[in-house]
Amino acid sequence: MQWLELTIESASEGIDLLEAALTLNGFDSFIIDDEAEFHTFLETNRDYWDIVDEDLEKSLDGVSRIRLYLEDKADAMEEIARLRALLRELPQQFPDAKLGTLAVSMANVKDEDWENNWKQYYQPIPIGSRLLVTPMWMEPDRSAGRIPVLLDPGMIFGTGAHASTQMCMLRLEEHVRGGEQVLDLGSGSGILSITALLLGADHATGVDVDPKAEDIARANAAINGLLSDRFTAVTGNVITGQAELEDLFSKTYDIICMNIFADVIIPMAAVLPRFMHENTLVICSGVLENRYEEVRSAIEAAGLRIQQLQTMNDWCCFTAVKGG
Repeated sequence: MQWLELTIESASEGIDLLEAALTLNGFDSFIIDDEAEFHTFLETNRDYWDIVDEDLEKSLDGVSRIRLYLEDKADAMEEIARLRALLRELPQQFPDAKLGTLAVSMANVKDEDWENNWKQYYQPIPIGSRLLVTPMWMEPDRSAGRIPVLLDPGMIFGTGAHASTQMCMLRLEEHVRGGEQVLDLGSGSGILSITALLLGADHATGVDVDPKAEDIARANAAINGLLSDRFTAVTGNVITGQAELEDLFSKTYDIICMNIFADVIIPMAAVLPRFMHENTLVICSGVLENRYEEVRSAIEAAGLRIQQLQTMNDWCCFTAVKGG
């Protein structure tokens, strides 16, 4: 099937009005790219994300547009004419609305492009000396003896490309010896749990506040052949929902991973000792360098001692153990 992609340039202030007008007139296959809407989403859903994709944020800088898709069939030109007429009428109907230029450009998109072109942006990522993060649709290169960590990047929540994730994976490569019980707080895609298990940990439990993450992490684990006997995904908040996570709090773990932002790590630090025995190692990342001292203070106030600190691209990753 062939598609036509029509890009309508707009303004953030008028994007909602444009979206409503398109839908009301039967144009309902579209994607909105809007910097203001993106930032509004982040602010209103802060509990559901840890690290913002900086490349995505840059790609939306100053952008406000709608990409509309029409099937390239006999009446396509009539539909485009109807669309143009609608766009001409909107400024007259809403003279005070800031709609932008409403300029339209067009491109052809084949069905296979629609489905698969985004995949070209994801390539295998070697990490450390043993790991290779690989999109699930690619055959992993095993010639270098690396361990493939298979992920579906289309599932969001972490692909291994971010510095904070890579530093956590490096620490796991260094410290997993085999047989460990791992707790992954803010597990997202499950990439750290999966990495630990593939390196030889016995069992990993991933916890995230977003219920979507539970299914996503479980699916990514299954892609790697890791089923419920080795990986458990849980939805919950270890700071406020301890009663609902009674089973989680009844155990201690050999390694605890936290790849989440500073504003969550700081209050979570006080809870960490409840998951720790005398030799538990905490691997913590997702902290910008300018927030490190705040996080360090919270970690030390909880009775932990920082052992190792690494920085990469303005991000920090550190390991911590019980103090003393």
